[in-house]
Amino acid sequence: MLAREQILPLIPHAGAMCLLDAAQSWDTGGIICLSTRYAQPDNPLRRADGTLGAACLIEIASQAMALHGRLCAADNAQPRPGFLVSLRETTLHIAALNGTEGPLTITARQLLGNARGASYEFSVNAAGNILAEGRTMVLFEAPA
Repeated sequence: MLAREQILPLIPHAGAMCLLDAAQSWDTGGIICLSTRYAQPDNPLRRADGTLGAACLIEIASQAMALHGRLCAADNAQPRPGFLVSLRETTLHIAALNGTEGPLTITARQLLGNARGASYEFSVNAAGNILAEGRTMVLFEAPA
């Protein structure tokens, strides 16, 4: 298990923008992460009125995917920025996270991956309820 302090240097999301608390487990096929940070008042994705739209779940899932990529990279590989370029079959089962209780469980399973990009299937759950699910495509920036 990785704690937040161990996650922070591995992904580009710094400070309050890192919405992951822990990586519970991972292997080359996928990762399971936990988040309670979504509920923090300093969450930078909060709207001016303090609400937090469900689309933020896609960002949280994307952070889990970024962490998975970094944990599975070769030891000497330099991290490369990735860009979320596609969402497919994505469903937000709630409109907003306000009122959501307990930790989020984020599951991301890599469907395809190579030096140019990766495709993931993801789900975000809380208290046994699916809040969001879908598939993403991430393209990596070309090496310098």
